Amino acid sequence: MKALVVYDSAYGNTEKVARVIAGVIGSDVKALRPAEVNPADLNSLDLLVVGAPTQGGKPTMAMQDFLSKLSESVIKGKNVAAFDTRMTTRLVKIFGYAAGKIADSLKEKGGNLVLPAEAFYVTGSKGPLKDGELERAASWAKDLVRGK
Repeated sequence: MKALVVYDSAYGNTEKVARVIAGVIGSDVKALRPAEVNPADLNSLDLLVVGAPTQGGKPTMAMQDFLSKLSESVIKGKNVAAFDTRMTTRLVKIFGYAAGKIADSLKEKGGNLVLPAEAFYVTGSKGPLKDGELERAASWAKDLVRGK
């Protein structure tokens, strides 16, 4: 399976999750920041996974920019997945989360969402990840590969 994980990370937590996901999907799967992605490489993908931390109820500006520049012709008909890292406070619930906004953007461009958007939890605004989150990321990645 030809796949790519595109992520942004403010404090390294989302990067850790992205690297685990990429490693489980396949040894040749890369985890890249938006600025490192060559748009031409997206054409031949079987699966695009996109993740970012939740900041103000949205993905980071770098991820928002990446998503806005993704062409429908590249995403249409492709399998896609979305994830974020977030805190579990009530305040965050008021503004929403990055994963849902990422998933909506990918679906609007014609992507086939393989699984519902997933959240991985941090203990504070700078992290670290809660215990067991990297194991959950590995399990989620296995489900992505199986398509369920």
